[in-house]
This record gives sequence, C-alpha cells and structure tokens, in this order.
Amino acid sequence: MFELLANFFGYLLSFLYSIVNNYGIAIILFTVIIKIILLPLSIKQQKTMKKSAKMQEKMKVIQFKYKNDQEKMNQEMMNLYKTENMSPFSGCLTAIIQLLLLLSIFYLVRSPITYMEKIPTEDINKYISQLQEEGREISNVYPEIDLIREYNWLKEKNPEDSNVEKLNLQMNFLGLDLSKIPQQNMADYTVYIIPILYILSSFVSIRMTTAIQQKQNEKKKGKIIDGETGREIENQQSENEIDAVMQTNKMMSWMMPIMSISIAFVAPLGLALYWLINNILMILERLILDKVIKQEDEEE
Repeated sequence: MFELLANFFGYLLSFLYSIVNNYGIAIILFTVIIKIILLPLSIKQQKTMKKSAKMQEKMKVIQFKYKNDQEKMNQEMMNLYKTENMSPFSGCLTAIIQLLLLLSIFYLVRSPITYMEKIPTEDINKYISQLQEEGREISNVYPEIDLIREYNWLKEKNPEDSNVEKLNLQMNFLGLDLSKIPQQNMADYTVYIIPILYILSSFVSIRMTTAIQQKQNEKKKGKIIDGETGREIENQQSENEIDAVMQTNKMMSWMMPIMSISIAFVAPLGLALYWLINNILMILERLILDKVIKQEDEEE
C-alpha cells in the first residue's frame, strides 16, 4: 500500500522537478498540492471538531439521566450521533490518511530514484554493487541517496548507461544539501537548520491545539443545562479530571517535538523539509478555517 502511494506521489514529484529542476522547490510545491487536495477533508475535520465540542453538553445530559442504565445511555448516545449526523469514528479517517501520507512520503524520499526516476531495481542493484566493489561507502538504509551523491563516479564508470543520468538530481536548496542525513553528518551545522525549524513549527502547532483544548475544558467546569427541563445539572467531569487532561496536553507539547527530533535526525533532509512546509501550511490552514467557521456559526 505504501509503495503504491509512493509510486503515485513519485510521478507528481518527478513532474514538478522537471519544471523547476530543483528538488527542494519541487518538494515545497508537492506539499502545497497535497494540502490543497486534502483541503475538503481538513474543512470537514475542523467542522467536526466544532460540532463535537457543542455536542458535549448534550452528551453530559444523557450521561446524567441514564447513569444507572448503561444500555439506555448507549442507545441515546447513538441516537444523538444519528440526529447530529455524526459518527463516533469520524476522527479516525483523518488519522489513517495522515499515517498513510507519512509512511508513503518517507518511502518516496528514502528512495527517490525508484519512485521519482523509475530506474529499474536491477540497475540500482548494479550501481550499488559497483560502489561496494570499489570500497566506496554506501548506506544500508538509504542506498539510493548515496547513489545520487556518487553520480559523477557512476557516470564515469557507465558512460553509455542512460539511467545513470537520472541520478543527477539537484539536491541543493538555499545552500542546504537535502540528500544529507543529520545523524551521518553531525559535524555539519547546516544539517540542523531544517530539523530545528520543523521542531519550532511543531511547538507552535501543538501549542495552538493545546490552547483550543484548554478553552474547551474550561467551559466544561461548572453546570450544564438540560435542554428538556431547563434544570441545571452538575457536570460529571470533575475539575481534577480536567486538570489531568490539561497536564497530559502539556506533556504532549514536549513529547511530540522530542519524537520529531528522533525522526528528523535519522532521515534525509528532504523529508524534514516536507514536514516543515506541511506544518507551516497546517498552522495557516487552522487559523483561516477557524476564523471562517466561526463567522459561519455567528451568521447562523
């Protein structure tokens, strides 16, 4: 599945590269196009989040009314989802798509000459063998990145091989070599620029999410009005529980960037560039959609 998607994305990235002749710019354009394609899903997700927040009060009323009848509570919960035209699993689709994208694009960036240039596997293995026979260093994890670096040597070794010319990808972007892997180039300070920017953008994104959740949690403290009787109902979610959720969110705001560091430092910089641009676009998208949806709610 991941290889199939990586192959499809490879056609798109290869087309963009043929226009701009720069791997970094091609990745930026690729990220923008993928974001535009997924925009309807993002809009739906944002609206679902808003709708879910509004449903919380109705759900608390049901939980209070039927706290001694679990079967009836579950039935009323399902009826509420049907009435609101929502699914309890509405957030799963977005998570699955994000995972598919993450792994597929990792495949693509790890093996650009397979998925972008469509060089046959037997030729790739031949080039790897030639390098190994000469005692030249080649990675077991990212051998195709090493083939791109060894383009000049392979061109000299295989002067009549047309596929070798496809190894000549322009990986330099604003003075940064996107084929480099930070873990393998610790002495080169330039390899830290994109991962650090990516980590900073992750902090901003997570802080935004935490702030939204904090506002929602603050609203849950206090009382809820039963829509049918007009009676005030004590919120069953205690302040201790809400505070625990907020503490968890604070931990996540630190844990996620740490996880990001471990990934960004062991992958080619091209992948970190994709994540960086994707994060920036996601932040802008969230700000714009939140404002648009808020205006729609006010008009209604």
